[in-house]
Amino acid sequence: MEKGILGLKRGMTQVFDEAGRLIPVTVVEAGPCVVVQKKTASKDGYDAIQLGMVPTEEKKINKPLRGHFAKAGVKPMRFLREVRLADVSGYQVGQEVKVDIFKDGERVDVTGTRKGHGFAGGVKRWGFHRGPMAHGSKYHRRVGSLQSRDAARVFKGRKMPGHYGADRFTVQNLEVVKVDPARNLLLLKGPVPGPRGSLVVVKDTAKK
Repeated sequence: MEKGILGLKRGMTQVFDEAGRLIPVTVVEAGPCVVVQKKTASKDGYDAIQLGMVPTEEKKINKPLRGHFAKAGVKPMRFLREVRLADVSGYQVGQEVKVDIFKDGERVDVTGTRKGHGFAGGVKRWGFHRGPMAHGSKYHRRVGSLQSRDAARVFKGRKMPGHYGADRFTVQNLEVVKVDPARNLLLLKGPVPGPRGSLVVVKDTAKK
Protein backbone atom coordinates (compact mmCIF):
# COMPACT_ATOMS: atom_id res chain seq x y z
CA MET A 1 0.00 0.00 0.00
CA GLU A 2 1.25 3.46 -0.89
CA LYS A 3 -1.60 5.70 0.30
CA GLY A 4 -4.85 5.60 2.26
CA ILE A 5 -7.52 7.82 3.74
CA LEU A 6 -10.55 7.59 6.04
CA GLY A 7 -14.02 8.40 4.79
CA LEU A 8 -17.72 8.34 5.59
CA LYS A 9 -20.13 6.51 3.32
CA ARG A 10 -22.84 8.92 2.18
CA GLY A 11 -24.94 6.63 -0.02
CA MET A 12 -25.29 5.59 -3.65
CA THR A 13 -26.24 7.43 -6.80
CA GLN A 14 -25.52 7.20 -10.52
CA VAL A 15 -23.50 9.19 -13.04
CA PHE A 16 -22.97 9.06 -16.79
CA ASP A 17 -19.61 8.68 -18.49
CA GLU A 18 -18.49 10.40 -21.68
CA ALA A 19 -20.09 7.68 -23.81
CA GLY A 20 -23.45 8.14 -22.07
CA ARG A 21 -23.28 4.89 -20.11
CA LEU A 22 -24.88 4.87 -16.66
CA ILE A 23 -22.50 3.99 -13.81
CA PRO A 24 -23.73 3.16 -10.28
CA VAL A 25 -21.43 4.84 -7.75
CA THR A 26 -21.01 5.04 -3.98
CA VAL A 27 -20.33 8.52 -2.62
CA VAL A 28 -17.64 8.61 0.07
CA GLU A 29 -16.76 11.79 1.96
CA ALA A 30 -13.02 11.17 2.23
CA GLY A 31 -11.09 13.37 4.64
CA PRO A 32 -9.65 15.73 5.36
CA CYS A 33 -7.64 13.57 7.75
CA VAL A 34 -4.73 14.39 10.07
CA VAL A 35 -1.69 12.20 10.70
CA VAL A 36 -1.77 11.61 14.47
CA GLN A 37 1.05 9.08 14.69
CA LYS A 38 3.69 7.58 12.41
CA LYS A 39 5.04 4.06 12.94
CA THR A 40 8.23 2.75 11.35
CA ALA A 41 9.69 -0.71 10.89
CA SER A 42 12.84 0.16 12.86
CA LYS A 43 10.89 1.27 15.94
CA ASP A 44 7.52 -0.53 15.78
CA GLY A 45 8.20 -3.48 13.48
CA TYR A 46 6.04 -2.22 10.61
CA ASP A 47 5.31 0.95 8.64
CA ALA A 48 1.95 2.65 9.20
CA ILE A 49 0.29 6.00 9.82
CA GLN A 50 -2.53 6.67 12.24
CA LEU A 51 -5.19 8.93 10.76
CA GLY A 52 -7.79 10.98 12.60
CA MET A 53 -10.98 12.35 11.07
CA VAL A 54 -13.90 14.57 12.18
CA PRO A 55 -12.85 16.94 15.01
CA THR A 56 -14.70 16.47 18.29
CA GLU A 57 -14.86 18.05 21.74
CA GLU A 58 -12.17 17.13 24.24
CA LYS A 59 -14.74 16.17 26.87
CA LYS A 60 -16.05 13.39 24.58
CA ILE A 61 -12.81 11.41 24.63
CA ASN A 62 -11.08 9.63 27.51
CA LYS A 63 -7.94 10.80 29.28
CA PRO A 64 -5.42 8.51 27.51
CA LEU A 65 -6.63 9.69 24.11
CA ARG A 66 -6.41 13.32 25.23
CA GLY A 67 -2.74 12.78 25.97
CA HIS A 68 -2.27 10.97 22.67
CA PHE A 69 -3.68 13.88 20.67
CA ALA A 70 -1.83 16.44 22.80
CA LYS A 71 1.49 14.69 22.13
CA ALA A 72 0.81 14.90 18.38
CA GLY A 73 -0.23 18.53 18.69
CA VAL A 74 -3.56 18.01 16.89
CA LYS A 75 -7.18 18.51 17.86
CA PRO A 76 -9.14 15.52 19.24
CA MET A 77 -10.73 13.44 16.50
CA ARG A 78 -13.86 11.32 16.55
CA PHE A 79 -12.41 8.58 14.35
CA LEU A 80 -8.91 7.15 14.70
CA ARG A 81 -7.65 4.36 12.46
CA GLU A 82 -4.28 2.94 11.45
CA VAL A 83 -3.35 2.43 7.79
CA ARG A 84 -0.37 0.23 6.94
CA LEU A 85 1.78 1.58 4.11
CA ALA A 86 4.86 0.39 2.27
CA ASP A 87 6.65 3.69 2.91
CA VAL A 88 5.81 6.40 5.45
CA SER A 89 8.78 8.68 4.80
CA GLY A 90 6.56 11.16 2.98
CA TYR A 91 4.26 11.68 5.98
CA GLN A 92 4.76 13.80 9.08
CA VAL A 93 2.73 14.02 12.31
CA GLY A 94 0.21 16.83 12.01
CA GLN A 95 0.15 16.64 8.21
CA GLU A 96 -3.24 16.89 6.52
CA VAL A 97 -4.27 14.15 4.09
CA LYS A 98 -6.92 15.09 1.55
CA VAL A 99 -8.90 13.31 -1.12
CA ASP A 100 -6.66 14.66 -3.90
CA ILE A 101 -4.15 11.87 -3.20
CA PHE A 102 -6.36 9.82 -5.52
CA LYS A 103 -7.04 10.43 -9.21
CA ASP A 104 -9.83 9.53 -11.62
CA GLY A 105 -9.47 6.01 -12.99
CA GLU A 106 -7.39 4.64 -10.10
CA ARG A 107 -8.24 1.36 -8.36
CA VAL A 108 -8.80 1.18 -4.61
CA ASP A 109 -9.73 -1.26 -1.84
CA VAL A 110 -12.46 -0.17 0.58
CA THR A 111 -12.84 -1.66 4.08
CA GLY A 112 -15.96 -1.14 6.16
CA THR A 113 -18.26 -2.81 8.67
CA ARG A 114 -21.34 -4.40 7.17
CA LYS A 115 -24.84 -3.79 8.49
CA GLY A 116 -25.73 -5.79 11.59
CA HIS A 117 -28.88 -7.94 11.53
CA GLY A 118 -28.73 -9.41 15.02
CA PHE A 119 -29.62 -13.07 15.56
CA ALA A 120 -31.09 -14.42 12.32
CA GLY A 121 -32.49 -17.76 11.22
CA GLY A 122 -31.29 -19.91 8.36
CA VAL A 123 -33.74 -18.43 5.85
CA LYS A 124 -32.51 -14.85 6.35
CA ARG A 125 -28.88 -15.65 7.10
CA TRP A 126 -28.17 -18.27 4.45
CA GLY A 127 -31.10 -18.07 2.03
CA PHE A 128 -32.58 -21.47 2.99
CA HIS A 129 -35.90 -22.46 1.42
CA ARG A 130 -38.83 -22.63 3.81
CA GLY A 131 -41.35 -25.41 4.17
CA PRO A 132 -45.08 -25.24 3.37
CA MET A 133 -46.90 -22.48 5.23
CA ALA A 134 -50.19 -24.39 5.44
CA HIS A 135 -51.74 -24.98 8.86
CA GLY A 136 -51.19 -28.72 8.69
CA SER A 137 -47.47 -28.30 8.13
CA LYS A 138 -45.30 -28.48 11.23
CA TYR A 139 -42.22 -27.29 9.29
CA HIS A 140 -42.04 -23.63 8.25
CA ARG A 141 -38.71 -21.85 8.71
CA ARG A 142 -36.68 -24.35 10.70
CA VAL A 143 -33.20 -25.47 9.70
CA GLY A 144 -33.92 -29.14 9.05
CA SER A 145 -31.71 -32.16 9.55
CA LEU A 146 -28.35 -31.29 11.11
CA GLN A 147 -26.37 -34.52 10.84
CA SER A 148 -25.56 -37.54 8.79
CA ARG A 149 -26.99 -40.87 9.93
CA ASP A 150 -23.62 -42.58 9.59
CA ALA A 151 -21.54 -39.84 11.25
CA ALA A 152 -24.08 -39.27 14.07
CA ARG A 153 -22.69 -35.80 14.66
CA VAL A 154 -22.98 -32.26 13.33
CA PHE A 155 -20.16 -31.42 10.92
CA LYS A 156 -18.06 -28.30 11.41
CA GLY A 157 -19.11 -25.39 9.24
CA ARG A 158 -22.80 -26.37 9.18
CA LYS A 159 -24.92 -23.37 8.19
CA MET A 160 -27.20 -22.63 11.13
CA PRO A 161 -29.01 -19.69 12.76
CA GLY A 162 -26.74 -17.21 14.49
CA HIS A 163 -25.33 -13.70 14.54
CA TYR A 164 -25.63 -12.17 11.09
CA GLY A 165 -23.71 -9.16 9.76
CA ALA A 166 -21.72 -6.48 11.64
CA ASP A 167 -18.44 -7.96 10.41
CA ARG A 168 -15.46 -6.23 8.83
CA PHE A 169 -15.37 -6.64 5.07
CA THR A 170 -13.16 -5.40 2.22
CA VAL A 171 -14.24 -4.83 -1.38
CA GLN A 172 -11.22 -4.91 -3.67
CA ASN A 173 -10.31 -3.27 -6.96
CA LEU A 174 -13.03 -0.62 -7.16
CA GLU A 175 -12.64 2.06 -9.81
CA VAL A 176 -12.44 5.72 -8.79
CA VAL A 177 -14.96 7.29 -11.17
CA LYS A 178 -14.49 10.87 -9.99
CA VAL A 179 -12.57 12.84 -7.37
CA ASP A 180 -14.13 16.09 -6.12
CA PRO A 181 -11.48 17.91 -4.02
CA ALA A 182 -13.73 20.95 -3.48
CA ARG A 183 -16.26 18.85 -1.56
CA ASN A 184 -13.89 16.06 -0.35
CA LEU A 185 -15.85 13.43 -2.26
CA LEU A 186 -14.86 10.15 -3.89
CA LEU A 187 -17.22 8.49 -6.37
CA LEU A 188 -16.47 4.76 -6.42
CA LYS A 189 -17.95 2.38 -8.96
CA GLY A 190 -20.16 -0.23 -7.29
CA PRO A 191 -21.21 -0.94 -3.70
CA VAL A 192 -19.22 -0.35 -0.51
CA PRO A 193 -19.81 -2.24 2.77
CA GLY A 194 -21.64 -0.53 5.61
CA PRO A 195 -24.73 1.64 6.18
CA ARG A 196 -24.91 5.33 5.32
CA GLY A 197 -22.75 7.42 7.63
CA SER A 198 -20.43 4.55 8.55
CA LEU A 199 -16.64 4.80 8.57
CA VAL A 200 -14.66 3.27 5.70
CA VAL A 201 -10.94 3.05 4.94
CA VAL A 202 -9.93 3.67 1.31
CA LYS A 203 -6.50 2.43 0.18
CA ASP A 204 -4.88 1.87 -3.18
CA THR A 205 -5.61 -1.64 -4.32
CA ALA A 206 -3.45 -4.65 -3.51
CA LYS A 207 -4.32 -6.09 -6.94
CA LYS A 208 -1.93 -4.11 -9.10
